[in-house]
Amino acid sequence: MEKKRWYHKIPNPYVLLFMIIIAAGIMTYIVPAGEFDRAQVGTRMGVVAGTYHHVEQSPVGFFDLFKALPMGMVKAASIIFITLISGALFNLLNATGALENAVGVIVRRIGVNKSNRLIWLMTFVFGFLGATVGFENNIALVPIAVLVALAFGGDLMVGAGMAVAGIGVGFATSPINPYTVGVGDVIAGLPMFSGALLRTGFCVASLALVAHHTCRYLGKIKKDPSASLVTGIGTEGLSLTHPIEEYSLCGKDKIVLASFLLGMATILFGVFTWGWYITEISAVFIIMAVVAGLLAGMNSDEIIAKMVKGAGDIVGGALIIGVARGIQVILDAGHIGDTIVQTLAAPLADLPVTLSAILMTVVHSVINFFIPSGSGQAMATLPIMIPLSDLIGMTRQTAILAFQVGDGVMNLLVPTLGGLLAMIALARVPFDRWFRFAFPLALKILVMSWVFLAAAVAINWGPA
Repeated sequence: MEKKRWYHKIPNPYVLLFMIIIAAGIMTYIVPAGEFDRAQVGTRMGVVAGTYHHVEQSPVGFFDLFKALPMGMVKAASIIFITLISGALFNLLNATGALENAVGVIVRRIGVNKSNRLIWLMTFVFGFLGATVGFENNIALVPIAVLVALAFGGDLMVGAGMAVAGIGVGFATSPINPYTVGVGDVIAGLPMFSGALLRTGFCVASLALVAHHTCRYLGKIKKDPSASLVTGIGTEGLSLTHPIEEYSLCGKDKIVLASFLLGMATILFGVFTWGWYITEISAVFIIMAVVAGLLAGMNSDEIIAKMVKGAGDIVGGALIIGVARGIQVILDAGHIGDTIVQTLAAPLADLPVTLSAILMTVVHSVINFFIPSGSGQAMATLPIMIPLSDLIGMTRQTAILAFQVGDGVMNLLVPTLGGLLAMIALARVPFDRWFRFAFPLALKILVMSWVFLAAAVAINWGPA
C-alpha cells in the first residue's frame, strides 16, 4: 500500500482549527503573558517599541476553549455574513441564466482549447481586483472563475487557483495596498505608497507564477484525471448545462449583467471614495441580488428562495470562519500575542542585513498565523521592526516589503484567515486539498520575494 504523504494527513478543517485552539489554550499556561504599551498612530492604535513588559499570567480554562467558538463567531460576524450573502447573490445570478450564458459566450469566443490563455487572463483580472479593491471585497466573484474553469475542462481547483490565488496574491503584493503598505508607510513616516515601481514588478512576477502554477496543474489533470485534488466533490450549479456552441446572450441577460456590473462599480466607487468595507459591500450585494431577480422576472418568493438556498449551500464554509477567529480570542484572553511578537523579532538585530530581511518574511509569516489581519499585524509588528531596521542599516522601505511578503503570501495557507476560508468555500474546495495546491505556490513566491529583498538591500532601496 502506498504510504500517505504528510499533506494527505491534514485533518478536517474544523478539527484542525479546534486542535489549534486547544494548543493556544495550553500556550497560555506556558508562554509568559506580556504586553506592549500602545499609542495612536494615524487613525489606529499601534505598539510602542521598547515597551514590552510582563503582566499577570491569565491562562484560559477548559470551558473557555468552547466559549471561544461563539465569541469568535461574534467577532467574525461581518465576514461570515458577507460569505453567506455572496453565496446567496451568486445562486440567484446563476438562477437567472445570465451568468452562465455570459461565461459560455466568453469561453466560446476565446476558444475552449485555449485554456492556458484563459487562465492567464483570469488570473491577472482577479489579481488586479485584489490589488486595487482588496481581499474580502472580492469574495462574491470566486464562483465566476469556477464556472469558467469547468467550461474549458478544468476542475474546481483550477477555478480556485485563478480567483482565490489571483485575488490573494494581487492583494498581498499590491503596491497600493492600504492595509499593509499604506499603514506601513504611516508608521515609518514614508510618502504614501512610495516604492511602487519595485512592488509593481514583484506583483506582476507573482501573478505570473500563479498563472503558470495553475496551468501546470491543469495540464497534469488533463493527462491524468485521477490526479485532480478535488475528485468526488460535486459541481452542481457551477457547471455549464449546454454545449459551448449553443450559448448566446439575450436582452434580459444583458440587463441582468449590466445591473451586476453597475453594482460592482458602485462598490469600487464606495471603497475608494467613502472608505466602504465589508458591511457596506454586503448591503450592496443584497440590493444587487434583489434587483437582478426582479429584472429576470422573479417574484419575491422566488428571489428569497434562491437567496436562502445559496446561503445554505455555503453555511459550512461560513461558520468555520468564526471557529478560526476563536484562536485570536484565546491569545487575547491569555495576553500572549505580544510575547510571541517580541520573541520572534528580537533575534533579528544581530544578523547581516540581507539575512535579516529574508528572516523578517519568515517571522511575519509565523506571526500571520496568530494575527491574520494585515493592518492588525502592521500595527503590532512594524513599530518594532521599523526601529530595528534603522539599527541594522536596512531601509524602512525594505522592512515594509518584508512585512508585506510575510503577511500577504502566507495568506494563501493560514487556516485562521476568514477571507481565505470564505473564498475556498465558495469554490467548494476543502482546506486540506487547497493546502496541497497552494503550499508549493506560496513557496515559489516566497523564494522569489527573497530575490527582490536581496536586490532591495543591495540598492539601498529608498526612501529610507
